[in-house]
Amino acid sequence: MTASAYPGLELLATAVLMLDGELRVHYANPAAENLLAQGRKNLLGHEIHKALPGNPAFHAILRQALEWNAGYNEHEASLEVAGQAVRLHCAVSPIDHDGARLLVELLPLEQQLKIAREEKLLEQQSMNRELLRNLAHEIKNPLGGIRGSAQLLERELPEPELKEFTQVIVKEADRLQALMNRLLAPSRLPQLASVNIHEVTERVRALVLAEFSDGLTVRRDYDTSLPEITADREQLIQALLNVARNAAQAMQGKGEIGFVTRIVRQVTLARERFRHAIVVQIVDNGPGVPAALQDRIFYPLVTGRDGGTGLGLSLAQDYVNRHHGVIEFESVPGRTCFSILLPVRDKLLPAGAPH
Repeated sequence: MTASAYPGLELLATAVLMLDGELRVHYANPAAENLLAQGRKNLLGHEIHKALPGNPAFHAILRQALEWNAGYNEHEASLEVAGQAVRLHCAVSPIDHDGARLLVELLPLEQQLKIAREEKLLEQQSMNRELLRNLAHEIKNPLGGIRGSAQLLERELPEPELKEFTQVIVKEADRLQALMNRLLAPSRLPQLASVNIHEVTERVRALVLAEFSDGLTVRRDYDTSLPEITADREQLIQALLNVARNAAQAMQGKGEIGFVTRIVRQVTLARERFRHAIVVQIVDNGPGVPAALQDRIFYPLVTGRDGGTGLGLSLAQDYVNRHHGVIEFESVPGRTCFSILLPVRDKLLPAGAPH
């Protein structure tokens, strides 16, 4: 069955399979292709036990539903998919349409949890931005007074060695001023244009290698067929640079970072469905994100590194959110992978348009 026969099913995040009377795959939507890690051509016409091997109990349920012409629903089914156990919400419904006899819906529970995490993260990011901007504005004014007073005091001090203390005040005030400027920087609206994501990754690669020139290796695994995206080039460079620099710092500048680019289909980002999105993965072989920090890694001022400000990943998340994208990560000792997902839009949005 061609995709055009069921256009509505093509857009669903739920994996949908239609089976005929012999339990052969009659139709599979793109979400089913992604879930089963097989293309539609490899699924259509094949029996379900070949398309989804290693699940005899599930196959028995399908045969029973077909024989009894009855539905089946399980909220936490466990199936082996592509060699891994996956928890899914499973619904089987009898139908009689153009040779199809069963409609099978499979929704990974991880996907539901992912959407909930994204919504919580978006809400938290909005609260963080407002809190930090208010805080930064409140701090900037007295900082100027402290710095000016220290300079005036320095002129009146009779002993040169005492001026070292006023210099400390001036330098620390300057450091805090720079920090406040960084907190306020993301308020600029994206300057949108067509961007080749590999121009961004190559710029980030060059900057990271220049900063960590002794002992750091950066490998590339690009899908060169990726389309251009609508984005603010400088903000994307800064977002990816913050993630890559964070990885390099975690490894103390000695290790390997990988840049991987791929296309994903039928993805939901920030409550909106997109036909295509680009994923940029930044993978390192460092010690990993400490377990105690993993739930708070994108919060501002949270850091596991001595001397860190805890702003790099928070600002990266903020920049990516402004492009209607998300950052996800997985981390175990020896492998940390940050995935930046960015939607591919059909039309260029005007600068300042809502995303």
